[in-house]
Amino acid sequence: MKPIYNRVLLKLSGESLQGDSGYGISPDVLNTYAAQIKEVLNLGVQVGIVIGGGNIFRGLSGVNKGFDRVKGDHMGMLATVINSIGMQCALEGAGVDAHTLTSVFMEPIGESYSKNKAIDYMKQGRVVIIAGGTGNPFFSTDTASALRAVELEADVLLKGTRVDGVYTADPEKDKTAQKYDTLTFDEALTRNLRVMDLTAFALCKENSLPVIVFDMNNEGNFKKIVTGNNVGTIVR
Repeated sequence: MKPIYNRVLLKLSGESLQGDSGYGISPDVLNTYAAQIKEVLNLGVQVGIVIGGGNIFRGLSGVNKGFDRVKGDHMGMLATVINSIGMQCALEGAGVDAHTLTSVFMEPIGESYSKNKAIDYMKQGRVVIIAGGTGNPFFSTDTASALRAVELEADVLLKGTRVDGVYTADPEKDKTAQKYDTLTFDEALTRNLRVMDLTAFALCKENSLPVIVFDMNNEGNFKKIVTGNNVGTIVR
């Protein structure tokens, strides 16, 4: 099967890494994701990854509990680094060469991020995991994934979630919710579908970067998407 994309940016939520435990990192989930990523890499697709930190700490939620927003966001950035190192370990265990690049200086824990370094690694067939968000408070990892996808000239931003696309309502709460196969950016905004936060959404729209929302926990979906199968919801 021939891939339709040359370079992709995969956004994974931190919550997806916790599996059924409700907190932390599930090695089984990491290993499952690593196997799927390896499949796609073997097709010749260049892969960059951004992972959230909500399974460990979410900065914004800390504000309601007395945390300073900036410090809370810094804690959230560190949570993404923990998740990224875990993903790197799982990939290396699967025989994949992977590198964690951090948006803030954190050597030797991770290499400092630069566009040229990341692209060079991806051209060599290595997976690049970009941790630390944008490196600034007040920006989500959705925004970080949109920024890195645009910066690294990815063909598409793939948002791997626990839901198999974008729905008219939360399908976990509303059984009558209907799934969209395709959407325009304007339709998603008008209908307030919350595909991503507004800053991330604006970046994708302004740079004509398509976004595909899909269920990463359904094994094989990642490969299906990069080979042109209709999986999830595409926003363009």
